[in-house]
Amino acid sequence: MDCPLKDNLKTFTVSTPALPEGGYPVFIGSGFLGRLRAALKEQFTGRMGFVITDRSLARAGHLDRFLGGSQMGVYVIDPPGEVSKTMEMLTSILEAMESCFLGRDTLVIALGGGTVGDIAGFAAAVFKRGVPVVHIPTTTISQADSSIGGKTGVDSTRSKNAFGVFWHPAAVYMDTETLRTLDEVQYRAGLAESVKHAAIADAAFFAWLEKNTDLLLKRDPAVLEYLACQNCRIKASVVMEDPLEKNRRRVLNYGHTIGHALEALSGYSLLHGHAVAMGMIAAGRIEKEMGLVGDDRLERIEALLVKLGLPTRAAGSYPPQKILELLKLDKKSVGRRPRFVLLEKLGSVLCRDGQWALEVPEEIVEKVLVRLADTM
Repeated sequence: MDCPLKDNLKTFTVSTPALPEGGYPVFIGSGFLGRLRAALKEQFTGRMGFVITDRSLARAGHLDRFLGGSQMGVYVIDPPGEVSKTMEMLTSILEAMESCFLGRDTLVIALGGGTVGDIAGFAAAVFKRGVPVVHIPTTTISQADSSIGGKTGVDSTRSKNAFGVFWHPAAVYMDTETLRTLDEVQYRAGLAESVKHAAIADAAFFAWLEKNTDLLLKRDPAVLEYLACQNCRIKASVVMEDPLEKNRRRVLNYGHTIGHALEALSGYSLLHGHAVAMGMIAAGRIEKEMGLVGDDRLERIEALLVKLGLPTRAAGSYPPQKILELLKLDKKSVGRRPRFVLLEKLGSVLCRDGQWALEVPEEIVEKVLVRLADTM
């Protein structure tokens, strides 16, 4: 699919046999959001656009910039964030689409961060048995991770992303300029996914993050574009190999097993990036307890997270036994026994007997969780 914009955007293709087209494009650049609506109208001729965004994006002016004064169906998720990723919110969005008399010629446009993308993708997947969705990620976490791969979903009262489907986008447009309006806490939190990508797949990228932390925190435009490209390259390569997360794609869940449990236990008040940061430290400690570490990778990961202003210690009430119970609900669990993604070395995930998520003795997990609790 050619880019309808005239900008010299960087382009990646995510191949997946789940789509008749064989895949979808990801376009990366800066400063094109105000011209994207007209470009999408040209690209998806005959489709009625419906924008799903949230209050933060609307207040930041990104919604108005995208619409450019045009009339289009819009749903603004309020409050923004994980707390709204529920079946009730999904139903509300679908009924709003119905009230606009939309049909199978609809194009859902997800303008926002991870929560917006997850729930908009889910809505597109089930509305009229499926309509296309275009992702326009506007946060560090959505540009690094959630906009690519086709995962959609909402949370239950007990676990994260409990309900959802795979629904790959028709296209992804990343305008890195949108990151400049993101508040500092959200901006830094999303960088945890970049650290994860480097840790599991690219030691050289990890070293680049260590070297360029100051420029990252200053939101240097060239650095933000390079960051988006590297994240896209890593995420796309894994997704193309395992689009439905049968095995290899589980490596993208490094730090997420305990991280998701922490999120659920906090009632989703804990930011996803903060939970993943702590989850990576917990995974590193599991690696040490299992005798898998003969280098300084855990110390380097922790030092980078600290430099980025991300938590490496829990600050709240997270009893180990409650976390252990929630781990049984993790999507990687087999027979109610959680599986963990562990590193072999920095930039490489440990694979045993062809499995990329491994069973860990419960006593080791409990020991690490007790230590996590002791460092609160």
